[in-house]
Amino acid sequence: MKTFSPQVRFGFPAPEKLDQTINPWTWMSSSSGNRIGLINVDLGLSRAPEVEGDILARVGSYGRQIGRIGEAVEVLLKIVETKCEPGSLSEGEKKAIADFRDLMCQTRAVKKESVPR
Repeated sequence: MKTFSPQVRFGFPAPEKLDQTINPWTWMSSSSGNRIGLINVDLGLSRAPEVEGDILARVGSYGRQIGRIGEAVEVLLKIVETKCEPGSLSEGEKKAIADFRDLMCQTRAVKKESVPR
């Protein structure tokens, strides 16, 4: 199957030959890795980019997925805190939990600000 490749040839009268073939499709895609579009999402290095694309389209955005994971971790933290003996967590573990809670608090604040009124 032949692909469509428009080309324009410019020529100018000059003592030496000064002409150049311009292929706009090659020019536009050479710096963007052969992607054409206003918005291009790079899924990163993935073994199955098609599967990642399907998950994003059918399950939810990365933000939604991470948000749900964060909510589940908060539930698990409540369970751990009720069952765990005081002082059994290391300072590093306590800091990790505090950092996580702060992250979730900041996320909720941004979401609250972003809700259309």
